[in-house]
Amino acid sequence: MAVRTSSLGEELCCSVCCEIFKDPVVLGCSHSFCRVCLQRCWEEKSSRECPICRRKSSKEILPVNLVLKNIVESYLQETAESEAAEKSEAHCSLHGEILQLFCEEDQEAVCVMCLTTKIHCNHQLSPLEKATKDLKEKLKTALNPIKEKLERFNEVKKEYEETSEHIWSQAQHTERQIKAEFEKLHQFLRDEEEARLAALREEEKQKSQTMKENIDSITRHMSTLSDKITAIEKAMDTEDVFFLKTYKDTKRRAQCTLQDPELLSGVLIDVAKHLGNLKFRVWEKMLGMVQYM
Repeated sequence: MAVRTSSLGEELCCSVCCEIFKDPVVLGCSHSFCRVCLQRCWEEKSSRECPICRRKSSKEILPVNLVLKNIVESYLQETAESEAAEKSEAHCSLHGEILQLFCEEDQEAVCVMCLTTKIHCNHQLSPLEKATKDLKEKLKTALNPIKEKLERFNEVKKEYEETSEHIWSQAQHTERQIKAEFEKLHQFLRDEEEARLAALREEEKQKSQTMKENIDSITRHMSTLSDKITAIEKAMDTEDVFFLKTYKDTKRRAQCTLQDPELLSGVLIDVAKHLGNLKFRVWEKMLGMVQYM
């Protein structure tokens, strides 16, 4: 019971004053403190934040932690009763006398009246104070291996914590490297895309220029033919005598030596050249790049 009560007492201590909670209040972050301790802490720092997690508090009126308050009251009452019981234990339960001796055989405290009974007859006895000192020394020696084990646990825990931090550091470093490598691949694909689009635009430019030149040439020929037709038709509408006088020139003008226009071949975009096996060719080029990365 004493061990459980002691452990509970540690849990019921305010983290500011390190004493049992007095008028405990709870913050929005679920941490609890003595009302006076929290107010004093806020006044010193001029900031309404939790002393443990530093989370800001916007509440003007701090609510009482009723559950914690009730537990504290129960703990204090239980502690007081336990102390009273310990005081009563300082007296012999059989004779009511003060316990002054320690029986080595039975490992218990006894009073002077107990010596007159057969229970402790011929037993090795020692003064209570001396027995207490000797037994504490024995326990102190027995605690050494436990303390050493605790120290070992602390060392291993520290190593675990350092390893955990190293794992996090490794993950962050590796993540940056992964992103950098993928950025190289992304940049390669962007460059490839731009190069292939540039080749497509260049072909489109050249073939569009060729078609423009041909259209301009045909347009000029059409204009020439239109002018010739207009002139001949105009000559045909003149009077007979004038028509006959200009007939030779008109007939010569009516002669056409222009070749018929022909449709050009190979003027369309070579789509197959740009799209044929595109993924494979890019992959093949990327494979060569990856081998040297």
